[in-house]
Amino acid sequence: MQSISEYKDFEVNSANLKHIRTFAREVFNKSETLKNYQEELVLALAEAAQNIVKHAYNSEPSTDTMKVEIKYSKDSLLLIELFDKGKAAIPENIKPRNLDDIKAGGLGTFFIGQIMDQVIFKTSKVDWVNHLILKKQF
Repeated sequence: MQSISEYKDFEVNSANLKHIRTFAREVFNKSETLKNYQEELVLALAEAAQNIVKHAYNSEPSTDTMKVEIKYSKDSLLLIELFDKGKAAIPENIKPRNLDDIKAGGLGTFFIGQIMDQVIFKTSKVDWVNHLILKKQF
């Protein structure tokens, strides 16, 4: 298996979410393992990117960029990293809503947690405000 490491910058707005999904599919198609889990991995990444647009930028278009980096190592570890310069995340406030609370929306963090093995929030980097790391071991 070959290692994969690719990244791309996207302007922060809802219209670019489809481009983020396309980029992810192109990268995941380079590995047979990732290809088999492609749709759920794209869902996790898309939900994370949507949360950046919605919460770090209050759903307002910005000329800021969001960096999306996908790494897949020879030891079958997938890292999806998202970097942004929006409002700083408060990790202890980020949790999925109760599933008994039936309403539209608000399940992104639940889906991400179900699909990925680990979700790590980092803040206050020199070049970025937020750094989200999604990990999955295959």
